Amino acid sequence: MSARLPRDLHPVAWWLWAIGLAVAASLTTNPYLLLLLVGTATLTVLARRGDQPWSRSFRLYLWLGLLVVVVRVVFRVLVGSGYPGTVVLDLPAWSLPLPEPVLAITFLGPVTLESLLGGLYDGMRLAAIIVCVGAANALANPKRLLRSVPPALYEIGTALVVAVSVLPQLADSVRRVRAAQALRAGDPASRGRVRGLRRIVVPVLEDAFERSLALAAGMDTRGYGRAGSATPGQRRTTGALMLSGLLGVCVGTYALLDQTGAVSRPVGRGFLLGGLLLAAGGLVSAGRRVERTRYRPDRWRWPEVVVAVSGVAVAVAGVALARGIEVDGRFLLDPQVAVAYPDLSAVPPVTLLALVGPLLGLVAALAAPPPVLAARPDPVALRRREPAVAA
Repeated sequence: MSARLPRDLHPVAWWLWAIGLAVAASLTTNPYLLLLLVGTATLTVLARRGDQPWSRSFRLYLWLGLLVVVVRVVFRVLVGSGYPGTVVLDLPAWSLPLPEPVLAITFLGPVTLESLLGGLYDGMRLAAIIVCVGAANALANPKRLLRSVPPALYEIGTALVVAVSVLPQLADSVRRVRAAQALRAGDPASRGRVRGLRRIVVPVLEDAFERSLALAAGMDTRGYGRAGSATPGQRRTTGALMLSGLLGVCVGTYALLDQTGAVSRPVGRGFLLGGLLLAAGGLVSAGRRVERTRYRPDRWRWPEVVVAVSGVAVAVAGVALARGIEVDGRFLLDPQVAVAYPDLSAVPPVTLLALVGPLLGLVAALAAPPPVLAARPDPVALRRREPAVAA
């Protein structure tokens, strides 16, 4: 019963859920599946986001995704004249001559339906990934996410939190600037002109600059960037472990993704496993010399598990749809079937797995507890502060 009380879900659970949706989106160009993934992320955000500044940034990610789709289609019109198919717009071609080793670039020319659909599908895939990341950014508290970072990665975690909170901070700055300008007398006719845009952009940039200086001062006061008490030998050992682990992971990943057979799969798996072990050793070695305390660490409860598992289930369904499931040497789902990557000259097909996979992400909206709103106090905290009533 207490799990349904308003509380903030663990930020790592939201990010695991969003990464699962993004993985599924990266493995398909089917517009129906991409729209389902975007709809799943949007409904979950609308159902479980709070009223904090970062929660209001999801609309910016939606507009950014739409801009990506438009730019991708426009580029197909500008430089996609050599794509075969049904011509829907015959534009005059113009070539830009280049030096001899490089071929000339041809702009415009005949625009085919397949070229436009290819640009639309690719743009929708990238837009879906952006929307999934925006959903995690709108649902997860970046400050609590920083507390969940391992001690060895606290500086990298700080940089990541600052990076992902840029858009929420800008959205909050735009809201406050517009509210302040609405209280002042001004020319109403200039709000839709360039002058009105300048009246918003300049205060927003000034506010962002002031917040950056305040953040830098706060981080310097708290000792971020200090060398610590590690000896030169300990630093060299940690650096060697991290570098060796990175090289092992790179070689193992290349061997697993390489289709030429230059490196065998068992050798690649060995390099990958060894690299992960060395990197883990480097993280442990670096974390021992970082003195950090954690006040009231976030607990991982059953809603966090359900949210994370739902994202993993969406990713597994996307992988199964794109690569097929092999049983006894026979593919139950042929990866060549145009479901994950539909043919541009036909209507994109769908299957039961294709429809159910993205909808599994909606389980997170049902399992996650209601968020704690800023205007509404935390009932758990109020219950802790209530004085005991004598009988």
